[in-house]
Amino acid sequence: MLTSNKIRILVCTLGLLASTACKRQPTTTGEKIEDKVKDGLDARPNEGVRDAAEDVKDAVKDVVE
Repeated sequence: MLTSNKIRILVCTLGLLASTACKRQPTTTGEKIEDKVKDGLDARPNEGVRDAAEDVKDAVKDVVE
């Protein structure tokens, strides 16, 4: 079971990861396609941080459900 300390650590970690992975979102179709291709090839800037943030986001969704 998640204790309040574990939840606080999870929220802080998610906040740190999200703040370090923030960047302007692609706006045009070409930019979106390029981002998806780079994501698939693990070639985006800060790929490790972005993947970790996506994993944490998925874990939080699982905990909420």
